[in-house]
This record gives sequence, C-alpha cells and structure tokens, in this order.
Amino acid sequence: MSVDPKVLNKEVAKRRTFAIISHPDAGKTTMTEKLLLWGQAIQVAGEVKGRKTDRHATSDWMSMEQERGISITTSVMQFPYKEHMVNLLDT
Repeated sequence: MSVDPKVLNKEVAKRRTFAIISHPDAGKTTMTEKLLLWGQAIQVAGEVKGRKTDRHATSDWMSMEQERGISITTSVMQFPYKEHMVNLLDT
C-alpha cells in the first residue's frame, strides 16, 4: 500500500501535538481538561480531586487515578480543532 507523498505531507501539516509535563500536583490534568473544553472536545470539565464527585477528569480514566485524585499513566487524547488535529498528552 503506497501513500501519495502530497497527501501525506498535507495530513502531517495538520497535526499539532502538546505534551503537558511538570512536577506532581502542578495542575497538568486541570490544564488538559481546560484545553479539551476550549477545543470543544468535551462539554463539561471534570474534577481532578474526584473523591467528592462523580465527574472525574477525562484523562484520569483508571479507577485508581479517580480514587487518588492523581494521574498514574500518561493519557493521550485527540480532537479536531479548526483545520488541525490536536494530540494532547497528559503525563
């Protein structure tokens, strides 16, 4: 299977990748939720400290992450934004 280089270059040029990286408890997942919300990938931003709510952060999908209120694994979310495809990594 071969791909036309012009088509490939056009698709690659549309990609935007952002990795949110910092020390623990710096607000990385909160920032991720806001970017997803502003990019209209989600309707309502979740709560990072989810022990008191049923609305957990989108990127904190593991039950252990939701119970502890911390990210354990890196989550990757992808959504269209205007003419681009955004890849968002929450570490």
